[in-house]
Amino acid sequence: MRERLFPRCRQTVRSAREFTATTLDAWDRTARLDDVLLCVSELAANALRHGVPPGRGYRVRLLAYEDGGVRVEVHDSGPGLSRIRVGAGRGLAIVAAVADRWGAVPRSPGKVVWCETDR
Repeated sequence: MRERLFPRCRQTVRSAREFTATTLDAWDRTARLDDVLLCVSELAANALRHGVPPGRGYRVRLLAYEDGGVRVEVHDSGPGLSRIRVGAGRGLAIVAAVADRWGAVPRSPGKVVWCETDR
């Protein structure tokens, strides 16, 4: 597992992608790199748009499964799960189309929006 905290700034979406690409390369998990990077972009942008209050940041956590799959989690401290649904915007629809699984769970404060890609 690797994780990094990013400040509330639009430019950090690119940094989150770079962190992810570097991590997946080190783990030799690049078969679906483009899919994972697209999901990271959408989840990070969604967190910035809806889930990161001023003065706070968001966390990207990456996990590698033994079977070759990858899990991406984006943690934010914004209000609940009320904005987490496909159809409200394009971001989660893209994640739903590209990832093999995705979802959201509450945390205190905020939520974790995650997705997984299989090998």
